[in-house]
Amino acid sequence: MAVTMRDVARQAGVSPKTVSNVMNGYPYIREETRVRVLAAIDDLGYRVNISARTLKSGRTGVIALVLPELSNPYFAELADAAIAAAGGHGLTVMIETTNADRERELTALARPRGHLVDGLLYSPLGLGQEDVGVLRSGSPMVLLGERIFHGPVDHVMIDNVEGTKAVVRHLLEQGRRRIAVVGCKPTEQIGTAAIRYRAYLDAHAEYGVPVPKDLAVSGGQWHRSSGAEALNALLTRTRDFDAVLALNDTLALGAIRALTAHGIRIPDDIAVAGFDNIDEAEYSTPTLTTVDPNRVHIARTAVDLLVRRMGGDESEHEELVAPYQLHIRESTAG
Repeated sequence: MAVTMRDVARQAGVSPKTVSNVMNGYPYIREETRVRVLAAIDDLGYRVNISARTLKSGRTGVIALVLPELSNPYFAELADAAIAAAGGHGLTVMIETTNADRERELTALARPRGHLVDGLLYSPLGLGQEDVGVLRSGSPMVLLGERIFHGPVDHVMIDNVEGTKAVVRHLLEQGRRRIAVVGCKPTEQIGTAAIRYRAYLDAHAEYGVPVPKDLAVSGGQWHRSSGAEALNALLTRTRDFDAVLALNDTLALGAIRALTAHGIRIPDDIAVAGFDNIDEAEYSTPTLTTVDPNRVHIARTAVDLLVRRMGGDESEHEELVAPYQLHIRESTAG
């Protein structure tokens, strides 16, 4: 016979309600009690019956997190932060990836989820403004990322504009005047690359510094290999630049590898900066100057908003921008 919550409670010497509180992450449980309940769960091999719990409470205790990919460290670290934030509410996170493909993003939204999850954290890269109607799914949802729909759901965003301006100002104030930018997507109008590139242009304008038009380089999928390939291609055309702004950290790490392979000293000859403050940025050689978009704040804010909506909050939807921080490290500061 299947082990029940009452069996766990009997072995741990507590009530079934206490077992439920432990399993749902209720904070006001004595540590001794929590340890005893968890030990009983392990000993008996107890597993939650999701279907039964859903029928009883109308909730699954699970939320979905839909991301473009997990091979990009930013999204992997964001997922970790979301899982931790959800755990604070006694929630489990189910992750799905879309490879930034519009059709897969639409499919992820259209898929029936009511019996599986209570809400959705959703980070699209392929959708456009014409898709705003699909966000009216009726299920609680919070958007992440830079597709600005001004639509019917809450949205937690990176401060791409001011964050990018801050790192460009840092380079300009060092006297760098020919800043290559890696990761451009010429056909993109509303995505992260477009927003950060416009901020790069605006920072130059603020300082009255002409923009070197020949130093904007595409960056493919924004992986390390893309950054290395972009710099290798640029170096075959010119070495007349004194800094590289990569539009994310993985591109920057690839750029550092390519520059070093060409015998170029960083930052003496060319400075390098990125965006995202992934964990690797603090341990690369040289350590990487980058913008921290505050993943933990984004995850906590998004989960808190989602929990509110799951609880029936029907107040006006919010668009929130997370505070950023510029970390100046060896790749620009020497």
